[in-house]
Amino acid sequence: MAVTTEQIKELRAATGAGIMDCRKALEQAGGDMEKAKEFLREKGLATAAKRAEREAQEGVVELYSHGNGRVGVMVEVNCETDFVARSQAFRTFAHEVALQIAAATPLFIKEEDIPGDVLEAQRKKSVDGQLDKFLNEVCLLRQPYIRDDSLTVQQLLVQHIGAIGENILIRRFARWELGESTAQ
Repeated sequence: MAVTTEQIKELRAATGAGIMDCRKALEQAGGDMEKAKEFLREKGLATAAKRAEREAQEGVVELYSHGNGRVGVMVEVNCETDFVARSQAFRTFAHEVALQIAAATPLFIKEEDIPGDVLEAQRKKSVDGQLDKFLNEVCLLRQPYIRDDSLTVQQLLVQHIGAIGENILIRRFARWELGESTAQ
């Protein structure tokens, strides 16, 4: 089956992958858009794993204010080069991460960031499946992406690593909500 330019454009718009990658994915999938997306997702996982060890010291600090100033988010997202840090695709990703944090109120980036005593206390309270539910709520990378709940934020990150071609790291974030207590 011949792959059309329109199919390539549609897949590129949906995934952010390069034109040649989209063409190859569609050819591999026999023109099936969903299979092509899955192929690109798997390719992104392999690319992300290869790039994970590369140092990411450039990037942006994205600021986001929501609800007429009732919620504020500051997130640091890093990449390997200043060229990528200035790109629209990278800045859009950083903004999407800030939106996710504002909307979903994570407490940690990943499971490894949770203090041992907090995790242990949750394990003691949890019954089957509740620990996973807790982790999916409090860990940013495990949360369903707010714009497409078929993806987690981790999968979104991997897609962007594959599309941009550099290691990307969500380094840290802070979220404030008007009227919340500052006492720990």
